[in-house]
Amino acid sequence: MFYRIFFSKVICVFLFFIFCGIFLSLSAAEDKEQNRLDAYKKLRKVISAIEENYVDEIKIDEIVDKAIDGLLNNLDAHSSYLDKKKFEDIRRQTEGEFGGIGLSLDMKDGALHVVAPIDNTPAYKAGIKSGDIILKINNESTLGMPIDTAVNLMRGKPKTKLELTIVRSGELKPLVFQLTRDIIRVESVKVRKIEDSSYAYVRVTSFDKNVTLDVRNGLKALGKFDGIVLDLRSNPGGLLNQAVDLSKLFIKTGIIVSQKSRNKNENVDYKASANAPYADTPLVVLVNGGSASASEIVAGALQDHKRAILIGEPTFGKGSVQMVIGLENNEAIKLTIAKYYLPSGRTIQAVGVQPDILVHPGVVPQAEDAISIKEADLKRHLRGELEKTEKSTPEKPTKEKSSNDKNSTQKDKPITKDDIYKDIQLKTAIDILKAWNVFAPHKN
Repeated sequence: MFYRIFFSKVICVFLFFIFCGIFLSLSAAEDKEQNRLDAYKKLRKVISAIEENYVDEIKIDEIVDKAIDGLLNNLDAHSSYLDKKKFEDIRRQTEGEFGGIGLSLDMKDGALHVVAPIDNTPAYKAGIKSGDIILKINNESTLGMPIDTAVNLMRGKPKTKLELTIVRSGELKPLVFQLTRDIIRVESVKVRKIEDSSYAYVRVTSFDKNVTLDVRNGLKALGKFDGIVLDLRSNPGGLLNQAVDLSKLFIKTGIIVSQKSRNKNENVDYKASANAPYADTPLVVLVNGGSASASEIVAGALQDHKRAILIGEPTFGKGSVQMVIGLENNEAIKLTIAKYYLPSGRTIQAVGVQPDILVHPGVVPQAEDAISIKEADLKRHLRGELEKTEKSTPEKPTKEKSSNDKNSTQKDKPITKDDIYKDIQLKTAIDILKAWNVFAPHKN
């Protein structure tokens, strides 16, 4: 009898807690729904007040567009509302051609920063650099200006003029650049041989839809080589799938990058495939402060898998994922939905990727005025031994230039010694490849 009463009380208490839990859940759901209704009510009141009382007449669709634009711009630096023109500009950019001056931009602490100029564009030729802060576009201040608005101001018809006022570290006063807009055709990939070596140089300036295919074809056309310099300097990023596919050329197994969002069910791990044609080829990667987003994914993945040595300066630090969500009437929103994480689990966001060897840009120092005296310059050196050496060394035949050599473009020409000695980061990369091959196990 005692046990029957005891178990009855236990069951009653258990049922009481279940009913309390259900009641609290329903109450919380009702409060949440009420909060949602109150928020919508507030928004509706504000829109009605603007529509009825604003000093100038403004249509309801304009009010809603401005509300959406303001909402997205206040979320983070990369979320934005895309009207028809902006949406079309994004489509063209991923296709590899768009109008403008050739700058990749980012917002930091309310200031408009240059991530990187695109190679051979008006901005690049004018000398605008990664890290520059844009104060004015023409006479309009950029303080608090959304990135998409700034981009829209810079875009325009070819041959039209544009003035940028820029603050640069180390300069005492702002710099003013007079630019002429042009059609920006992005040649995202250049693959060339490094002169007097068995190394390949691969330059990737942005990640458009053809990057991986162009790199693969370019390396295949070079034939045999013993190492690769992958240059990702001033590469502002682009398509995620191209960053993953490019990494797959060099990494056989494991995670390349992870995408983590608020909803765990939407987390994605992008993995390497076994088909990596250059998995065993010595690889050195060049990065700098203009290397951002997709280029940081490639550099970080290669570093974490110990597939490459990174040389240069710390990268930009953009580790967030944006999705373009289409709306009606060819409009869209660009929304930050997740963050990137490298194979080791570290984040890129706001910290970037640190190079293995820190090398600042500049020319290679050379002692041009130094006097060099060697054994062969001495009067009583062992001339007989020198003559034996000279006789045993066969003369190299002079290679005549064919018509194909004469017609070869700059794209096909090898990286020369002059190019190398103007770029100490590139020189360091080549020296590391040489050391890599010296100390590599002998291959039969």
